[in-house]
Amino acid sequence: MEVTVPLVVIVGLIVFIAWRYLGLRLWHAIVALVFGFLLAATALAPSVRTVIHGISKWITGQ
Repeated sequence: MEVTVPLVVIVGLIVFIAWRYLGLRLWHAIVALVFGFLLAATALAPSVRTVIHGISKWITGQ
């Protein structure tokens, strides 16, 4: 699965809304970013990609 620009924009908007209105602190976002990079390097990464791909197909109706 390719990471597309719209997917990055949507996740970026979610993070912005969480920062602006839900009290997300900068260090929370940094920890989440580091966690994402570490998760991508594990054996669980293909499963995460499959789930994200399935959710995106469900949302788009394909």
